[in-house]
Amino acid sequence: MLVLSRRAGESVVLGEDITVTVLEVRGDVVRIGIDAPRSLKVHRAELLAQLEESNRQSASPSEDVVAELSKALGRDKE
Repeated sequence: MLVLSRRAGESVVLGEDITVTVLEVRGDVVRIGIDAPRSLKVHRAELLAQLEESNRQSASPSEDVVAELSKALGRDKE
């Protein structure tokens, strides 16, 4: 990981067509602007992690749900 220090108004250029600019620093919050082609997907890491967890939970039903479905389909082993 490359670590850089930047002040408000200063930028970092990634490749030939991506510019990240520090817009404002207020306490422990830093506002940044990203200038990139629309074809490049830019996402917040915490939202991607939340989506991944949600997808994982959706793909793995609870044991209760599986038991209810088995019972509804007449495959209950009572």
